[in-house]
Amino acid sequence: MNTAESFSDPHVTIIVVPRERFSCAAESLESIYQHTTMPFSLVYVDGGSPARVQRYLQTQAREKGFHLLRTESYLSPNRARTLGLLEARGEYVVFIDNDVIVSPRWLETLIECAEETGAAVVGPLTCQHKPVHERIHCAGGESGVEIKHENGQSTRHIVEKIYSQGRSVAGLRADLKRQKTGLAEFHCMLVRASILDETGPLDEQLLNTKEHVDFCMLVTQAGGSVWFEPASVVTYVPGPPRDLGDLSFYMLRWSNERELASLKHLRDKWNLTEDKYFRHRYRNVGWRRKMTIVRPLSEKLTFGRGSKRLENLLLLLDQRLNRRLTDPYSRRMSQ
Repeated sequence: MNTAESFSDPHVTIIVVPRERFSCAAESLESIYQHTTMPFSLVYVDGGSPARVQRYLQTQAREKGFHLLRTESYLSPNRARTLGLLEARGEYVVFIDNDVIVSPRWLETLIECAEETGAAVVGPLTCQHKPVHERIHCAGGESGVEIKHENGQSTRHIVEKIYSQGRSVAGLRADLKRQKTGLAEFHCMLVRASILDETGPLDEQLLNTKEHVDFCMLVTQAGGSVWFEPASVVTYVPGPPRDLGDLSFYMLRWSNERELASLKHLRDKWNLTEDKYFRHRYRNVGWRRKMTIVRPLSEKLTFGRGSKRLENLLLLLDQRLNRRLTDPYSRRMSQ
């Protein structure tokens, strides 16, 4: 199998960044090299992975010739993407998370869509979970600000809608068409590099949520278009932390503090009304940790029966542990 760096003058750079854990890194990277036949450059941003993953990535970088950027600290997603952009070359960049599995011709069809439509951003048919490429996570969507007028007052509300989430690919395949849309996700996103001159840098104050909504809104505001290309299929594989190397990163990635800071920054940046959307999100910070760590642990300790009392106790422990983990990083960022 040829490595992409053996081709001359690739006009697309793939930027791989950590999403929430490291244990899917090998499967994701190997799928990229297995299923991509057109020329490309690859920049891999390794934000503080454990030693075994670090060694694997170093070996792969030597063998395949991609550029490996390593930091010893964990990175927020947009910070990692910004570091990758510093090394990117070519007309296009692809942002892809380190837990995404791609399928044959995934990149070629994204490029074809951009070339034929003039799109600034192209999102693939993004699936979720295993078996891969079977259950839809995102088939385009909507983003923006809705302005409402009532009793002489104007209010501004975030628009975020994902199409066809949870639907079967097989059951919906005939209805999935290339089309202009309003939303693509950073799980995997092709971006025309020139649009970044119009949108400005990726917003690093969005530490853990809604980066894709913000970016798509900025692209549209700058006059660029977002397209959905279902001929390109990828799958992101979420999951609980598999080991301690995953756990600390996962806990920081989905920390209460980072989620609240991100939501409040989004609210202020776009002058949004603090409506029921935000109030609901504030009440439910940490929901990912509850679903992937706390609840499964409660069920395991009760041999599958579950216990609300135990779950609430574990939630209290989770909150304390999360603050203890997050505080040192917060102090470091404020210095």
